[in-house]
Amino acid sequence: MTANNILYIEDNPDNMRLVKRALEAKGYVIHGAVDGLSGLQMAESIEPSVILLDINLPDIDGYEVARRIRKHKNSAVRQVSVIAITANTLKGDAEKALEAGCDVYMSKPINIRELWARVEGFMPIDAISNLF
Repeated sequence: MTANNILYIEDNPDNMRLVKRALEAKGYVIHGAVDGLSGLQMAESIEPSVILLDINLPDIDGYEVARRIRKHKNSAVRQVSVIAITANTLKGDAEKALEAGCDVYMSKPINIRELWARVEGFMPIDAISNLF
């Protein structure tokens, strides 16, 4: 796991740009994937500290991505913190994300201050101290 590495699995380029700018401003390194399968491959190769996960993806949905992360053969991937960021705000959507293996559920539109706080809360201590 590389401190400050964040993987964002998101197919909407506007959302990707917004989150990337917001988190890079705090010193994080953002890696983007536009679908679930490429996101899973990137999770293996970059071993991020946190994965930001859209639920509505073009190939497999974010719930399936989260389930595969939690069952991954690599323990470093299995233990990565996963934050679901989604426009799905119907009753039961948060529970569904948490049951699939996400640690936190955030709804869109994204509140940048909340995003910063959530990401910082999952970063290893040494990663946070390197940002200041």
